[in-house]
This record gives sequence, structure tokens and C-alpha cells, in this order.
Amino acid sequence: MTSQDQSYREQMSIMLVSLAVAVILLGLKVWAAGVTNSSALYSDAAESFVHLIAVAIAVRALQMSHKPADDDHHFGHDKAAFLSAGIEGAMISCAALFIYYEAGRQFFTGVHMENIGFGALLAGSATLVNLLLGGALLHIGKKRQSPVLRANGHHVMTDVYTSIAVLLALALVHFTKWPWWDPVIAILAATNILWTGIKLVRESLSGLMDAAEPETEAKIRTLLDALMKEHDFRYHHLRHRHSGHTHWVELHLVFADETTVHDAHEVATTVEENICALLAPYGRIITHLEPRSAEEKDEVWEGSRT
Repeated sequence: MTSQDQSYREQMSIMLVSLAVAVILLGLKVWAAGVTNSSALYSDAAESFVHLIAVAIAVRALQMSHKPADDDHHFGHDKAAFLSAGIEGAMISCAALFIYYEAGRQFFTGVHMENIGFGALLAGSATLVNLLLGGALLHIGKKRQSPVLRANGHHVMTDVYTSIAVLLALALVHFTKWPWWDPVIAILAATNILWTGIKLVRESLSGLMDAAEPETEAKIRTLLDALMKEHDFRYHHLRHRHSGHTHWVELHLVFADETTVHDAHEVATTVEENICALLAPYGRIITHLEPRSAEEKDEVWEGSRT
């Protein structure tokens, strides 16, 4: 099994677990909301319903993003991952708006809660499961550089924060006998959810627009500077983008005019192998070889980026 296949299987396994957990926890939260008549719990259940739909979309996006290149998509289907993250962020934001509505409605109709202890037990159990799942999603998402897993992990963690806020609301209502804690804390939780949703949408747009990744570029430049001390070449026109899980790198390698094509190719291969190893398992490198006598001449097709 290749490292890419192993990465895909690991990501798909945790996403399928996330989908199954989303179904179970939605049932628990709807049950808890029904027995307590809590606005905060209804809001939490609504957020979980949105999350379930988002996870289903994310699973499909993960499958799409790992499809190989074909005649219609020469660079593969990576960007489906960024699209999925954007949809998930938008859905999180919509859930936050629903929570605002539900809390506002309670201010006009009044708060009538019951069975607070049982509802808190159900919500607490769901929170613990989500905390473990969210941590796993974020860890694997970071390790595998997967926008889909990171977005899903952030969504799960917003669910955790919402549930903690709900539990706090239930505790305050129980001990202070002041029912208005329920909609007040629901509004605070919705604000946090909305911020997370907006952040995910912004990150998705940055990925779709090939925004620069300064940290990754700095690592590539550090590697190239080290290789220049071992081999006689210079470089310019370095460009890098991240299309979802694949890192695409382009650069010009400059050699002395008397260097043979064979020798220049050997050095270029070494450079490409080292950069691919740095960006493993999804590194794709394109190099353009040129003599020093042409180094200062800008290619029309490349522009003037250095």
C-alpha cells in the first residue's frame, strides 16, 4: 500500500466514524431537547442536524478530492476539499442564525423548562463523545493536511463548545431558578458558532483562490538554499500552491552555460526529489532549466515574479 493510499484510508475511516457519531448524537440531542423544552438544547440539536448534512457532504468531497487526474481535470479533483469546507462553514453560519432566532423567540414567548437533570445527562454524554471525535479529526487533518478533516474537526469542536454552553445554561437555571439563562447563553454560543463558520468560509475561499502559504514557501526556500551549497545552480520564479492535499511547486533552475543537459537534469532530479520528500506524500514539482546567460530575461509566459 502506498503512503497516499494509507493517508486516504485513514482519512476516510475517521470521516465514516464522524458520520456514524453524528447520527447517534443528533438522536440524543433531539431527545434531550424534547424532554427539557430548552431553547439552548433545541439550538444544539439544530446545529447537530446541520453538522450531519455537512459530514455527508464532506465524505463525498473526500472521495472526490482523491480521484486521480482525468481528461477533464488534468490537475485532479483536490479542490473539492476546499469547496466542502466552504459549504460546511456556510451551514455552520446558518445554524448560528437559527439559534439567534430561537433564543429571540423565547424572549417574547417565555421560558418553560423541565427534566433539566435528565437533559443535562444526555447532553453531557454527547459532549464527551464529540470532544474525543473532534480532537481525532483535527489531529489527523493536520497530519494529512486535509481541509475536509480540519473543517469537520472545527465543526465538531463548535458543537462541543455549544454543548458546554448548553450545560452551563441548564446548571444556572437549575441552581438560580432564573430561566432566562437559557436564551442568553444560547445567543453567546451562537456567536461563537457564527465566528467559526465565517472563518471556515474565508479559509475555503483562500484555498480556492490559491492563496500563498508563507510557511511552506519558507521551508522550500531553506531546502533550496541548502542544496545550492552542494550543487552548482541558482533558482528563481519559485511558485507554490496547495490545491487541497497536493502541493504544486514550480521554479526555474539556472546553470552555468557550459553545463550539459545530462548534468543539469541530474541536479534537477535531485532538487525535485528533495522537495517532494519535504512535501510528502503529495508533492508535485515542475522545473524549468535555463543557462545563466538567459537568467535575467523574463519569459513572457512566466511574468516577472522572482
